Amino acid sequence: MKHRMFLIIPLCLFVVACGSNPSATTYSRDQALAVQQVQFGTVLSIHNVIIEGTKRGIGDAAGGVIGGVAGSGVGDGRGSAIAAVIGGVAGGLIGDKVENEATKKAGLEITVQLDSGAIISVVQQAEEAFLIGDRVRLLTRSGVARVSH
Repeated sequence: MKHRMFLIIPLCLFVVACGSNPSATTYSRDQALAVQQVQFGTVLSIHNVIIEGTKRGIGDAAGGVIGGVAGSGVGDGRGSAIAAVIGGVAGGLIGDKVENEATKKAGLEITVQLDSGAIISVVQQAEEAFLIGDRVRLLTRSGVARVSH
């Protein structure tokens, strides 16, 4: 069983890393070929932010299993069962934190004054460099907005 755990850990991390991460340059299947409203404007300010990682439950589930198995190896009988429960809970908490840390992204909060005069702010992954004064376009559809050059 211990050898299987060494296979499960990398697999869980792989699954967490492969999760979808919406970004300014990545579109979901539903967003492809869809009409978007286009507006133009000028960048007023840019702030670096951190976009929180995912919380899909993969990390805490994997951590709980690993912690439970590790805990069950401690002691005999009832002590082993108690250690398995404690190990499972602790592993779940640690796994949740690992998942969040492994999937968080660097982002930008970009404030744009649209040519209409309206001022908007968009937070997106930091995949493209922006400078104050840059002319940009704002793409919007169904409440989702992206800023690009």
